[in-house]
Amino acid sequence: MFNLGAPELLIIFLVVLLLFGGAKLPELARGLGKAIRNFKEEAEGIKREIEKAAEPPPSETPKKAEEQPAPKQS
Repeated sequence: MFNLGAPELLIIFLVVLLLFGGAKLPELARGLGKAIRNFKEEAEGIKREIEKAAEPPPSETPKKAEEQPAPKQS
């Protein structure tokens, strides 16, 4: 997708380390993990709602034997 290799990821990590410092990195990673988890949960919830809405409504009760027409006899 992004086609990032090891050198690019290392540069990104160093830039983040310089911007936020070593003490803030665990807090940032924790916040990012929570955000990703919430996003996945909400996406799954939306998926369930769509599947639930796409289900056909429950069928009507089947007709009783006396309501059905009698078979013709030849």
